[in-house]
Amino acid sequence: MNRRFVNIIRGLSTNWIGSIGVALTTTAFLLFLFVEFLRVLGIVTGSYIGLITYLAFPALFIFGLVLIPFGWGILRRSTGKTSRELMAERFEPSDIEGKAYGSRLARTFLLLTLINILFLGGGTARMLHFMDSSEFCGTACHGVMAPEWATYQSSAHAHVKCVECHVGEGTGALIDSKINGLWQMISVTFDLYERPIPTPVHQLRPARETCEHCHWPDKFYGDRLLEMVNHDFNESSTHRYTTLSMKVGSGQGGRRGEIHWHVADRNEVRYCSVNDDRQDIVWVDVKQDDGSWRRFENRLLSLGDRDAVRTMDCVDCHNRATHIYQDPEQVVDELIAQGDIDRGLPFAKRQALAALTGNYTDIDAAKAGIEAEMSGFYRVRYPKRLGEFASRLDVAMESLLETWKRNIHPGMNVTWGSYPSLLGHDAGGGCFRCHNPDLIDADGRSISNDCTLCHSILADDSAHPFQFLLPIPEKGDPDAKRHGYLQQEFLRTLTP
Repeated sequence: MNRRFVNIIRGLSTNWIGSIGVALTTTAFLLFLFVEFLRVLGIVTGSYIGLITYLAFPALFIFGLVLIPFGWGILRRSTGKTSRELMAERFEPSDIEGKAYGSRLARTFLLLTLINILFLGGGTARMLHFMDSSEFCGTACHGVMAPEWATYQSSAHAHVKCVECHVGEGTGALIDSKINGLWQMISVTFDLYERPIPTPVHQLRPARETCEHCHWPDKFYGDRLLEMVNHDFNESSTHRYTTLSMKVGSGQGGRRGEIHWHVADRNEVRYCSVNDDRQDIVWVDVKQDDGSWRRFENRLLSLGDRDAVRTMDCVDCHNRATHIYQDPEQVVDELIAQGDIDRGLPFAKRQALAALTGNYTDIDAAKAGIEAEMSGFYRVRYPKRLGEFASRLDVAMESLLETWKRNIHPGMNVTWGSYPSLLGHDAGGGCFRCHNPDLIDADGRSISNDCTLCHSILADDSAHPFQFLLPIPEKGDPDAKRHGYLQQEFLRTLTP
């Protein structure tokens, strides 16, 4: 090592405090460079290594830098000497003698200062880049974020960084996110967080600054065909179809209603809910063409029950756009429709649902329980066909276990129904939170809850996916009247 740097290290190691400062600063700097080199080569990976590299090492480096002048100050007070006198004692005369461009010591300190600035600046940039990665968000606090990470990886947004929705753009958003992240670190360290983690609606950036970078409501148009397949609980798990022609537009075509009318640029809807669950709506305001507001008040709730007022945007319906926790019956229907559970297995849906919804405490218990429920049933009821069913049962049990692992997280109290979706008409209330007869305006009129407002019905729990495009049944058929009415409604909604 260069003699000049050896002299400086010895001179700064004034006492045990200064020595610790020098040791911490030097060690943190060298370890940072070494680990960063290994990370660039791909030899060392992982969020925990990143936490140490980009958070722990810079923190130790700064702490060491603070200790060095602190130790020097203690030395001055204990000896009663000035800094000049101490420097004359601890450094060579040739190091402190002034020259045309300053003393050798001053030039060395200047060089070290520049190195420190570059190190801290580069470390900070690398830290921010690392903390913006989805792997950091999902795995750094593995136990806490395991549910969100599991659902994120299987979502349609798996290639969109977490920060693009949860942070957004701009310096203010970055600062807010880091302050919030600091509290999250404290809450995780001291076990102060809720289980399950509440949906952070009040902390999300407005959808116009996140979702609408890719999704543009004013350009939604036309219809989208949605076919939902469910199955009976009988031996053959019979297919049942509900087929909808979804009106995904934003109300520009003159039709009676379209789904994204609520978030089009020219419209504005605001509402007050009892809390952040956004399921009990106190009132809804709709902005009129003249700039006034038309209010619909819930006659079943007191106006004093208000808690949160929001301007409606994408996440008020698409509240689980990425972190989607499935309904157990719905996901079993999907697995059967995809062929992951063979409908040729007798009572496939009934047994799969029973196996999936067992009360399991961990993955090992879930694996054993699913196997016991599925294999046990067919071993008792169909012993002679067990060999025939074996391979299909293995595939079904593996699919059910993967589904359980994605949706159920006992350590975080996440189970079926912990995070309901607000889309459609499911457990979360969906459209009917606002589209119901209890929200009425000053004239006593309610927000429309007509089924065909947002979709046309082509089949409703039918054996055929396009039930209402088929001829109307004979008059003697008990379903003829309803079928005819729904077919007329479907044809009516096709015309603007």
